[in-house]
Amino acid sequence: IAGPCVIESDQHCLEMATCLKQITSDLGINFIFKASYDKANRTSIQSYRGPGLLKGLEILELVRGKLDISVLSDVHSVEEVNRAAEVLDVLQIPAFLSRQTDLILAAASTGKVLNIKKGQFMAPWDAKHVVKKVQQANKSSQVLITERGVSFGYNNLVVDFKSLPILRSLGIPVVFDASHSVQLPSGSGDWSGGQPEFIAYLARAAVAVGTDGVFIEVHDRPEKALSDGSSALPIDQLKSILIDLQKIDKLVKSRLKVSSSEVCND
Repeated sequence: IAGPCVIESDQHCLEMATCLKQITSDLGINFIFKASYDKANRTSIQSYRGPGLLKGLEILELVRGKLDISVLSDVHSVEEVNRAAEVLDVLQIPAFLSRQTDLILAAASTGKVLNIKKGQFMAPWDAKHVVKKVQQANKSSQVLITERGVSFGYNNLVVDFKSLPILRSLGIPVVFDASHSVQLPSGSGDWSGGQPEFIAYLARAAVAVGTDGVFIEVHDRPEKALSDGSSALPIDQLKSILIDLQKIDKLVKSRLKVSSSEVCND
C-alpha cells in the first residue's frame, strides 16, 4: 500500500500512481494506491485537508480506471461510507477512529475490503474487539489490520514488533505502516514531524518478524508535500527498499517451511 498522504491534484496522483505501478510491476508485488481525499485529523485548523469527498473520489476513480489499479482512502464518518464504497477497493479506518463502532459497522456492511489502522492507544490483543465488530456486521468481510506504532510519551511513537505475531494470531492479514511509525505527532508545533531516515530500518525489521503487507507513504518531493511530508519516503528510494524486503520475506518464509517440515518429520 503506497502513495502520497493526501490528494494534492489529479495530475500529481496520476504521476505518483503511474510510477508506483511501474516499480511494483517490475518486482511482481501486489500494489494498492493510497491517497486521502480528506485528512480530518490534521493538527492545525490551517493545515491542508485535501479536495474533499466528491472531488477526491472523482480523482481516485480516474486513477483507478486509467491505470487499472486498486485504490484506498480513509473514511471518517458513517455518512461518507456508501459513496466512498462506490469507488474505493479498500476502505480505510483511520487509527484515531479504530474504536468507532458505528463507522466500522457501516464500512463492513458495504462488503468492501477494510484496512483498519490500529490506534496508537491500542494494545495488539485488544484488536480482536475491532475484528469482532466487523464480523458481526458482515461475516464474509475481508479485513486487514495495520500496525503503525503506539504512543510513547508526548509527540513520539514506538513500534513493539511483538505486536505483529500477536495480531497475526487473530487469523487476519497484518500490514506494517513504516511511514506513520516514524511520525512525531504534533512534534513540530502546528504540524507533525517525523524521522523518515528510519523507514527502511523499520520496514526491514517488520518483514523479518513476519507481516503480510507493508504500507509506505511516498512523495516525489516530501519537502513540498501538503501533508505528512516529514514522514514520507522519497519515491526514488522505494525500489531498492522493496528489493531488500522481498529478499528478507523470501528468507523468512523459507525458514518457516523448513521448521514446518522438521516438525512433520519428527
